[in-house]
Amino acid sequence: MIMKGQKISDRYQIIKSIGDGGMANVYLAYDTILDRNVAVKVLRGDLANDEKFVRRFQREALSASSLSNPNIVEVYDVGEDNGEYYIVMEYVEGKHLKALLKKRGKLTVPEVVDITLQITNGLSVAHDSYIIHRDIKPQNILILENGLIKITDFGIAVAMNATQLTQTNSVMGSVHYLPPEQASGKGATLQSDIYSIGILMYELLTGKLPFRGDNAVEIALKHLKEPMPSIKDEIPDIPQSVENIILKATAKNPKNRYLDAREMHEDLKTCLDESRANELKITFKYPENDYDGEKLVKNVKKENNKTAKTKEEGEVTMAKKKKTEDSQNKLLIILASIFVGLVVMITTVFVLIPKITQAKQVAIPDVANYSVTDAIKKLQDAGFIVSDEQREEANETVSEGKVSRTSPAAGSIRKEGTEIILYKSLGDVKITIEDYTGKNASEIKGKLEALKLQVIITKKDVDLSETNDYKENIIIDQSIKEGEKISEGDTITLYIPKLDNKYPDFVNENYSIEEVESFCDEYGVILTKTEVETSEYEAGKIIYQSRAAGSTVVNGARLTVKVAKSPSSNVIDPDNGDLE
Repeated sequence: MIMKGQKISDRYQIIKSIGDGGMANVYLAYDTILDRNVAVKVLRGDLANDEKFVRRFQREALSASSLSNPNIVEVYDVGEDNGEYYIVMEYVEGKHLKALLKKRGKLTVPEVVDITLQITNGLSVAHDSYIIHRDIKPQNILILENGLIKITDFGIAVAMNATQLTQTNSVMGSVHYLPPEQASGKGATLQSDIYSIGILMYELLTGKLPFRGDNAVEIALKHLKEPMPSIKDEIPDIPQSVENIILKATAKNPKNRYLDAREMHEDLKTCLDESRANELKITFKYPENDYDGEKLVKNVKKENNKTAKTKEEGEVTMAKKKKTEDSQNKLLIILASIFVGLVVMITTVFVLIPKITQAKQVAIPDVANYSVTDAIKKLQDAGFIVSDEQREEANETVSEGKVSRTSPAAGSIRKEGTEIILYKSLGDVKITIEDYTGKNASEIKGKLEALKLQVIITKKDVDLSETNDYKENIIIDQSIKEGEKISEGDTITLYIPKLDNKYPDFVNENYSIEEVESFCDEYGVILTKTEVETSEYEAGKIIYQSRAAGSTVVNGARLTVKVAKSPSSNVIDPDNGDLE
């Protein structure tokens, strides 16, 4: 068991536990050699003796270490110490999207598009190397305070051109985001990641998963057999272009999906353009035939038959051994019980289930501008169940305290008994916008979100040939101008310069420490400098930098440099002979 203060491989000192996963535990640690905080993922003790898991764990490091992209958590090191297998990764101070969803309920369309653009940007690098993530879900997507997205946990990623270590019919990843081809027992492809991204987009936009069930098999069968729910039932005014992206990503036939993350990324770039808002709903070239869930069901039946057969053989064998009337009577009782059970099961299948499935389809009534009490009554009279959960939102057209809308939306066709969520209006809450140019985007985002506004931070192309005054994460423009008033829940976009800033080679290009300090001040990098006594270099020369030359500069990142210092000399005072 890993303990606080423990040092792994005499280098990584454990500070605290920061997470537990299915395969490994994650710790915040201090790298005593490179003077930086890192995340250390340690294979769980109960799995360390399992060769298959060890190999999969090591593969995670090998796969991820070959990927270099701002949207992918960087892997620094991999090793083993006294039977503890570990991976050392970049420590990211952020929260995963699942936590953000829990806090916000759901995200805005521009937010989801921005997040998905970053996810596909990172996965494009992986897909270019034919590496499949296989476990895209909110828990594996981190978001930093400045809005930067980081993909983590390539825990079951596999290089397509490498030896397959898992059986092709193994169901990997999380079932809620499981592509039909994997649920049906086929291997994963680059397009399997695309399907998971599409499911993720739906969840981020609506706050719920498209397919739910009581167990993993039920959910997997829904991915196989049921059509993707229409997101327009939840968000009627969503641009058709965005719905088309989700539909294309989640197509059951992989031939109808994007080829890879890069193709999806290019489509996402223009999906919020006004010219695409009312484009035609997508149609597919290839038949969108449901995958047959027969194989999945057969596997379940096979296991059940094995159990039943084993039980029957055991009973027969026992009867033969005992060869007594008493044993025979017991066998008859057992068979009679089985028969009764079958009768009950058949009755349930042919009598009760049809009654359940034949629920009447009803249009959800429009209760906007109703009082909560009247809205509940109208919905209940229509055969629906009204959730105890009620949500509030600003609405400029509906008076405070009245119902503004429902989820699912009014007019949607649903079975009787469907649960309906009411949204109650807070009225038209107006907020006066200030001039935010020249200010830190992350700070302004926090202030505006506290006012219940939706804030998007977007990078904007700038002409660096005209001026070098642009700085990372500093606002240069805003979608709503100073003095304008908007309502709670409205969206404002803050524009920051699109700078492809890279770390210089401070060591080989003979930068002074003053020039390094100036660079860090300009780009918001936290600098730590240490002096190293050495006679090999001229005093003041930079001899080490923790961030590789050419790597992308991120506001708020930490940089450590080591500066050469002349060795201390012991000089004897001729007057008193003392050392000074």
